Amino acid sequence: MTTLNDEMTARSSVNGRRYPVPALEKGLDILELLADTPRGLTQTEIANRLDRSVSEIFRMIACLRDRGYLATVADGDRYMLTSKLFELSHRHPPMKRLLTEAMPLMNELARTLDQSCHLTVYHGGAQLVVAQVDSLGGMGFSVRMGARIDILQSASGYVLIACQAPSITERMLAEYRGAVARKDLGAMRKVLDGVRRRGYAEMDSVQVRGVRGISFPVRTFDGNAVAALAVPYLEQLDDPNRKSLDQAREALREAAGRLSLAIGGGDAGT
Repeated sequence: MTTLNDEMTARSSVNGRRYPVPALEKGLDILELLADTPRGLTQTEIANRLDRSVSEIFRMIACLRDRGYLATVADGDRYMLTSKLFELSHRHPPMKRLLTEAMPLMNELARTLDQSCHLTVYHGGAQLVVAQVDSLGGMGFSVRMGARIDILQSASGYVLIACQAPSITERMLAEYRGAVARKDLGAMRKVLDGVRRRGYAEMDSVQVRGVRGISFPVRTFDGNAVAALAVPYLEQLDDPNRKSLDQAREALREAAGRLSLAIGGGDAGT
């Protein structure tokens, strides 16, 4: 004998999902699609790419726009993601945990090296400084908390792109591609390959003379870089006791590894 519960279970197993929610799935499909198209899409383009009719997605787009997840670009016809998802991610426990675990380690690192350090995450073709600690001495170089930094003009940026699964690296490069010439991107790929092999990045600053950027990835359980921990190293000529560049590199490697393990990821030094 078929019960009401049996009928509900059968209806809920459409497409292999126990409890399908078509309206929600349409909304998520739209968000995921626009996450990969930073310049936005029109309603018709969204419908075509999702193999749906415009009438099917019209209300979903209107709802997402009204809730602040979507905005129209200058011409008024194309929709793109706002920063709301990014803002939510920083209220989400994993990001809070990253920052909570990072600050004691970063304070210890800055104290050990007498150098500043900062933590960046990838965001929309750039990197965002989400934590920063100044050097304790009277001399140092630091970046501003909340600053957006070009993703491929610093050691931390190269780490964020290179230390990922290949598909993620390619998606990040696609978001960045509009700002650079193709020949430049080819040269950058060679640098990224080297960073991936070494497991960290080190380079002279392209903006400030005398600063040597060093960065290691903070890895999640799948080995991808969720953040980059960096030290803009400055040599102080009148302080022979200051940690050397080699010592700073090893201290940063250890700190990034400890932070990776603290958030449930793998050792960044491996």
